[in-house]
Amino acid sequence: MNRPVPSKPWSCILFDLDGTITDSAPGIIGRLGRTLAAMGRPVPLPAELVAFVGPPILDGFRDVAGMTAEEALDALRIYRGLAESEGPQDDATVFPGMLGLVRSLHDAGIPLALATSKAESQAIRIIEHLGLTDCFSVICGSSEDETRSAKKDVVEEALRRLRSRETDLSNLVMVGDRSHDVEGAGHHGVPVILVEWGYGSPAEAVGAIAVVHSVDQLREKLL
Repeated sequence: MNRPVPSKPWSCILFDLDGTITDSAPGIIGRLGRTLAAMGRPVPLPAELVAFVGPPILDGFRDVAGMTAEEALDALRIYRGLAESEGPQDDATVFPGMLGLVRSLHDAGIPLALATSKAESQAIRIIEHLGLTDCFSVICGSSEDETRSAKKDVVEEALRRLRSRETDLSNLVMVGDRSHDVEGAGHHGVPVILVEWGYGSPAEAVGAIAVVHSVDQLREKLL
């Protein structure tokens, strides 16, 4: 027997950040290139470096760049040092309409949470830079030591924090752009709406309850 597809009104909405709210690829790709150069590694073309955007960066250093676990940690330290010193501006270019949608959802009284594989400290700075801190009950990202970086672990921690705030989690949905969002949220039984403007491919939509092609379509699904 097929389970019914959940639908609005949502009791709580989780958002991914990179590729969903913000077009952070240029900033991430720039830091990645400088990190790989500092590690003495060849720097791929920007189109190839897009594969790093979305999943945990540490995974990218291992799986895409072929680094050992120790090399990947060294690269992560360089990358995060660049991100910390340069601030959030390069990662805070917002997809048109998303600021207004987040604000509308908040004004409608729907609890919102951020669940991103980006370092939590950077995610907080970006949300502050965008003026959206008051819109999110919880901002959860990867831990500094990467013990929490997989999307399923980030979502688990976000849900734990929401429960501690006695948030109604009876009808959740997550909005993301990659298969990692679908799989990570799905691990906890949370359905996912995938946005087409992010960094994923059509094949990554498998398992999502909907794919939207515009912010207006997303608004219709959420409000």
